Amino acid sequence: MRVVEMFYSLQGEGKQIGLPTFFVRLGGCNLECRWCDTRYAAAEGDDMSVQEIFQGCEPYGRICLTGGEPLIQEGFSELLGMLLESGKEVAVETNGSLDVSVIPSHPRVLISMDIKCPSSGESGSMDMGNISKLQAKDQLKFVIFDGRDLDHALDVMDAHSPRCECIFSPVGGMDLEPLAEEVLYRRVDVRVLPQLHKIIWGRQPGV
Repeated sequence: MRVVEMFYSLQGEGKQIGLPTFFVRLGGCNLECRWCDTRYAAAEGDDMSVQEIFQGCEPYGRICLTGGEPLIQEGFSELLGMLLESGKEVAVETNGSLDVSVIPSHPRVLISMDIKCPSSGESGSMDMGNISKLQAKDQLKFVIFDGRDLDHALDVMDAHSPRCECIFSPVGGMDLEPLAEEVLYRRVDVRVLPQLHKIIWGRQPGV
């Protein structure tokens, strides 16, 4: 498997925000989102065996498999299975374009799935059938740049009625006021969240 970085930090996004987590950032991605803040993960990385990655995770109880796009990696299912067998809680961050049914339904697995909005340039790459595969314990994330993105996110929610919590974040993850005000004005029942790691440490890898 191609690994860009492994590090211990606070979860910066979603409903697990603030929880100490060990991150495994896998290399390679099948999308080229305009607002990607981990573009380095698409091209960088070192080859590691599933066993080597698992050994790095062993001291930690909460793991996040992220990218890049974890689901394109050979060995993903084997690694996830080993982590679950050892009692870990695992969040899988995936971009919404690939079939999430390869991720087993398990009480200790959180699927954190994006739906890309028009400003990303990749909204046409989404597999909307994935939304019905998410369970109440999972989360659906939308990164919002402008009103068109917000309208798109609301249209997706209306059309697919996700069972899980929906999370809106602004592009860049820190300037929340315009998005928060718009969500309140429209009375949208979503969670508006920043990217906590950027607030604490700024825009740098390994956090």
